[in-house]
Amino acid sequence: MSTGGEAGGAVRAGKDGALMAAQPRDPAKEAGDSPLAGMRFLTVAEVAALMRVSRMTVYRLVHSAELPAVRVGRSFRVPERAVHEYLRTAFNDVG
Repeated sequence: MSTGGEAGGAVRAGKDGALMAAQPRDPAKEAGDSPLAGMRFLTVAEVAALMRVSRMTVYRLVHSAELPAVRVGRSFRVPERAVHEYLRTAFNDVG
């Protein structure tokens, strides 16, 4: 049985039926040492704004596999590091 508590904290019943404050969740601890724990994903619109190009250009880069992306439902998420790496290599190719 869970009920609402003060200041956003949850209250739950212990094994003996006594009410006790639930421990707040820490997403960093739950993720552990997962390699995805520190990754940040950007939407296509965020990538387009960062690169100062249209969303269609980002979609073309994703579909041509020049920019890695993960499909989430019907949309794509691009690792932030991949965007920076792409820009770094594209910058070096030009001059």
